[in-house]
Amino acid sequence: MWSSVIFAVGYATLSYAWLPIARDESVFRDRDLPQAPLQPQDDENATIRWLPSSGKIRGVNLGSQFVIEPWMANDEWNKMGCGGQESEFDCVSKLGQARADSVWATHWATWTTKDDITKMQSYGLNAIRIPVGYWLREDLVYSDSEHFPKGGLAYLEKICGWASDAGESTMLTEYLQVAPSPGFYVDYQYERAYKFLEWMTHIIHTSRSYRNVGMLEVVNEPQQGGNSNTDSMRRTYYPTAWKRIRAAEDALKISQNNRLHIQMMNTKWGSGDPHQYLTDDYFAAYDDHRYLKWSNDDGINSPGTGQTPAAYLRESCHDDRGGNWPTIVGEFSLSVADNLEWSNPAFAPPDAHVDWYKKWFAAQIKAYEKQDGWIFWSWKANWIGGRNDWRWSYE
Repeated sequence: MWSSVIFAVGYATLSYAWLPIARDESVFRDRDLPQAPLQPQDDENATIRWLPSSGKIRGVNLGSQFVIEPWMANDEWNKMGCGGQESEFDCVSKLGQARADSVWATHWATWTTKDDITKMQSYGLNAIRIPVGYWLREDLVYSDSEHFPKGGLAYLEKICGWASDAGESTMLTEYLQVAPSPGFYVDYQYERAYKFLEWMTHIIHTSRSYRNVGMLEVVNEPQQGGNSNTDSMRRTYYPTAWKRIRAAEDALKISQNNRLHIQMMNTKWGSGDPHQYLTDDYFAAYDDHRYLKWSNDDGINSPGTGQTPAAYLRESCHDDRGGNWPTIVGEFSLSVADNLEWSNPAFAPPDAHVDWYKKWFAAQIKAYEKQDGWIFWSWKANWIGGRNDWRWSYE
């Protein structure tokens, strides 16, 4: 879907993804952060950004918070005056910059609130993944040809601060577009992405609000297949993004134990092995997106043999997401194939099959916890296809 920054039903306790309880807060004491951003000090005062040694990541995506997907936020999109528009770019062009900035400020302030973070914690979740666009760094936007809302960084800081206060680990995913287009795989676009990643790295390490941000994903859902674009991404973009993030951390004198995890889509995504050209993989991590509604693995959606509740359960019970390590299943849902989700009486209406969906959820997360955990897509949804479909909404 996009690229992001990263921060269960039936689970009573939290597992700490980057050990927020171990953080020494003295480095932040007596600082007026809005006026004077923190500079890192001695290593013993820095954040410990480790992946869990025993527990699993169990989290949710903040879909449509900073990268809006109209299909899953239809009422919100219309309320913003964006009905009929396909993207932020299109709606800002329609509304004009000043009006767009105003309606987006309202959206950013209300789509995810402190109460949402509290509710996530009460559910036993311990992580959030936040998709953000490169346009969050406003000087990277080509003002003569690109149109995006301004002012989002203050709201990202607020959400990360709430999550850190609650002890939630946070992951940030960079969305270079709603999905990287063929035009992304060129040097000058890579350079924009590197500058964004450097900027975000500096903010994470120098602002108390981001103290539980432990992972930065360098691109979300890139092109698939073996071609010149995916080869360029693996050969040039991944290694250079890695070096630029680490150089930014070196400039801040960040010790190895306090570096960010750098995340890439795993081999199962279909863009090749992201590790292929890396010369360093210390604190590397990998992202897997598992939407069985669009899969035909083991004939799960083949007419005649698949597309049954038993087929979906069987696939999840035997699902192996291993390969690149460590892998987090960063997106999945409870939605079944389009031709089943509202018309097949074995799956619809979903309120009549709650027991089955509970079993399928349990089967999925059991499979994903054979890796380092899971992040459901998404925390909330807002009228999908004219319906309030909880199969996409953990809330």
